[in-house]
Amino acid sequence: MRRKNPRQTMPITEAWRGMTFTRRTLLVGGGQMAVGAALATRMAYISVVDNDRYVLESESNRVNLTLVPPRRGWIVDRHGKALANNRVSLRIDIIPDRLHNKDLVLGQLRTLLRLDGDAMDRIERDLKAASGFQPVAVAEDVTEQDYSAVLVRLPDLSGIAPARGFARNYPTGAAVGHLIGYVGAPNAEEYEKAKNPLYITPGFKIGKDGLEKYFEDVLKGKPGARRVEVTARGKVVRDLSTQPDVQGKTVHLTIDADLQEYVARRMGRESGAAIVIDCLNGDILSFVSMPSFDPNSFSDGISNSEYAWLRADDHQPLINKATRGLYPPGSTLKPMAAIAAMEHGVDPGEKHTCIGGYRLGSRFFRCLGRHGTIDMPTAIEKSCNSYFYWLGHRLGYDAIAPTARLLGLGEEYQLAGSAQRYGTVPDSEWKMRKYHREWSASDSLNAVIGQGYVLANPLQLAVMAARIASGRALYPRLINRQFENKPLPFAEEHLAVAREGMNRVVNGPGTAVRSRLPLDGIAMAGKTGTAQVRGLASGGNGKGGTWKYRDHGLFVCFAPVDNPRYAASVVIEHGMGGSRAAAPVAKDIFTFLYDREKAMAALEGFEAGWGGTITERMNRDYAAWKAGASSDPEPGAPR
Repeated sequence: MRRKNPRQTMPITEAWRGMTFTRRTLLVGGGQMAVGAALATRMAYISVVDNDRYVLESESNRVNLTLVPPRRGWIVDRHGKALANNRVSLRIDIIPDRLHNKDLVLGQLRTLLRLDGDAMDRIERDLKAASGFQPVAVAEDVTEQDYSAVLVRLPDLSGIAPARGFARNYPTGAAVGHLIGYVGAPNAEEYEKAKNPLYITPGFKIGKDGLEKYFEDVLKGKPGARRVEVTARGKVVRDLSTQPDVQGKTVHLTIDADLQEYVARRMGRESGAAIVIDCLNGDILSFVSMPSFDPNSFSDGISNSEYAWLRADDHQPLINKATRGLYPPGSTLKPMAAIAAMEHGVDPGEKHTCIGGYRLGSRFFRCLGRHGTIDMPTAIEKSCNSYFYWLGHRLGYDAIAPTARLLGLGEEYQLAGSAQRYGTVPDSEWKMRKYHREWSASDSLNAVIGQGYVLANPLQLAVMAARIASGRALYPRLINRQFENKPLPFAEEHLAVAREGMNRVVNGPGTAVRSRLPLDGIAMAGKTGTAQVRGLASGGNGKGGTWKYRDHGLFVCFAPVDNPRYAASVVIEHGMGGSRAAAPVAKDIFTFLYDREKAMAALEGFEAGWGGTITERMNRDYAAWKAGASSDPEPGAPR
């Protein structure tokens, strides 16, 4: 028998159903109210608390903020004439994020701007390396016509951003290449080091070499900024605001710009260096190394082919020979050796008989001629090796080397923007330290005539000439820095003997008589030198044959003789002798200092025979090299 369930099922009435529905409605409605309240609270938070952030993000979608590269400070000469300044430059850039249909756009740019293969390869590389809104340079310093051609087609050139700015300009081009240096776009390594957004801004350049690099912090200035309203495709609608840049400061040099350009042009097609120093204070008036490069090419972005052409040149235009070229100074050291000998008690009137050389044991060291019985000033005048062999053997080079150092050889100068190789003033201690060998008498004979282990750069030779001329320890400078320039510890009469010998080299029957100044009342004193490139035993005499095996020609000088104001050194690589190659250049340099019209007339005649100015010759040589030919009438000969 079944038991009844004590709980009876309640009947579902209409009232019960209504009560259940009302409960559910309240529950759902409450939930909806809670969600609505949360949304309202969030909306209020966004509109009030986060308002600034979202306004900024919204504005960034329509406003573009661009850094404006600062104009670099000028570099000027002692008279305020520009050696490096700025010029207006029109440029075309690409914004990668806005670039659509890359192949079509690049193809149109190649046609419009006549871009060569090197340029297109560089653009492709830069686009791959770039990201987002980091602009990529397409072309700098474009013409007004090309710039306008791009502007009118801008709606069809997505991502293209034309801009007006400033580019670095070097008015005298290659004449200041190794003095001023050049600027260029920062590379990835420089950007990683600086972490400066300006470094990835198109048109911004930093100093890469020379004074441009040395004075970077002074020259670079402060960037400006430009806010513009743009469309979704990046087209500028209107300028909103602009903050101007602050130009860098001006750097004043001791250089004379007109003299600098003249010396560079007068070097012609030779390879070498020339330095002119003011004997009153050590100011460097001219600092030239030729051949050189045109810093404007580097500023504009040098092409691979032009850089390859510079590197292929056996005259080494990328090397600053003024401070990094080391040469045996040859007979230019004889006045120094004479001073050292007198300081050690040698009477300048004491005579030695030159028989065409000097015998040391079984060896015979040859002289340039048979000069007979001569005293010290005559030995300088005739450049008699035999006389100085005699002095070197008598004193030993340990007695002479200190004088060489006091006159500036072997010294690295605190010179703005210049990397230096400071050469060698050898002695017995140096040889033992370097080669673990004793100094020999033959070493002294070689060193006393500027051969053997002795090496100097052209700047050091110019300083030596200036110190002999002034009697003071002049310190070379490119900017207005103060140095003591104390008197040298030599007897004035000893310096006078050396000066007289140098005077007779040019104005007596000496080795540079053909380089007398064509000026009334102004005389130049000097000393020629010839530096062997290879020994006579190698099969040549250094006076002919292949250019790279010819002897170097050197000349040191000062003027006027009676009251020295200027001193100089000229080194002509493979010039086959100082009197033949270097002294004539010095003659014209000093003529320019006192009679510009006469010097320029001579220069114009030379340039007509050389094939034009520096720029004209460089353009022609580069075009010929690029075409696979040589414009040199005698390949391998000095240019």
